[in-house]
Amino acid sequence: MPDAVIFDMDGLLLESERAIVETQRQAAAALQVAIEPAWWLGMVGYTDAMCRERLVALVGKVTADALLARSQAAYLAIAEAGLPHRPGVVALLDWLRAAQVPCAVATSTGHPLAERKLAAAGLLDYFDTVCTSSDVAQPKPAPDIYRLAARRLGVPPARCLALEDSPTGVRAALAAGMTAIQVPDLVDPDAGVRALGHRIVASLADVQALLEAAASGAHR
Repeated sequence: MPDAVIFDMDGLLLESERAIVETQRQAAAALQVAIEPAWWLGMVGYTDAMCRERLVALVGKVTADALLARSQAAYLAIAEAGLPHRPGVVALLDWLRAAQVPCAVATSTGHPLAERKLAAAGLLDYFDTVCTSSDVAQPKPAPDIYRLAARRLGVPPARCLALEDSPTGVRAALAAGMTAIQVPDLVDPDAGVRALGHRIVASLADVQALLEAAASGAHR
């Protein structure tokens, strides 16, 4: 059993990656900007600033700014209304609360939007702390945000379990010295990601089953 569990947010707790990608595709179509649908998936797991930099390199600053302004306005309206949970989220969080395992969020979303999204989805109260890209010098895949979460929880990184959906987040958690379990959403792990040696499961229900088994073994 880990002494703490640290969750990514978008694509892991919240059904947000599809909403983000869809609003970006719709904005591109409205502005008649031709971008391959699969290109947007390469932005999953990165900060807004990093995504903007990639988009500017692809279509230029003026077009990128117009596209992002349109897509972000549409996405914020969806997020403020409350994004759906990923499957198994509440059951796992309830189980961890009952087991008195402290939990944190480590997200590439900035502050205060991250807390607003969690609150709108009814999840904010489950977490002892929310660490955002606004709180660290280097975002994922650097380990800074996971180290910050561990420090705030008062738990050594080696005793923390990190739950992630994206390869970027997995690399950040492993670099921080944590155990990582990946629950892929839109981006399937390729051979390079699988070679990192972490566990990959289909759902958060699978994560809960693993933790229940670990807790059962620890109590024997």
